[in-house]
Amino acid sequence: MLENLEGLLASGQDNALLRYSLGSAYFTQGDLDKAAMHLERAVLLDPQYSAAWKAYGKVLAAQEETDAAIRAYQAGIQVAEKRGDLQAAREMKVFLKRLMK
Repeated sequence: MLENLEGLLASGQDNALLRYSLGSAYFTQGDLDKAAMHLERAVLLDPQYSAAWKAYGKVLAAQEETDAAIRAYQAGIQVAEKRGDLQAAREMKVFLKRLMK
């Protein structure tokens, strides 16, 4: 799957969904640096993509980048609430609360 996604990126396609997919796949494989890079790009390409914010915060937390993870979750919560994505907002609030302890 990663090869296919990387192939799409190499062919010139670049969008938030592709970057989110790449970031999620790299996270699953344990490559936190590549996951963070792609998820950061996803939220830059589409700042209203609440799932990407949630995944980005998760990766940053796994990298022990606590302050950055907190900022990502806070941004994601705002986006999710604005879009009516209440489940994502609730999940990010739980993750944020854990980080702030």
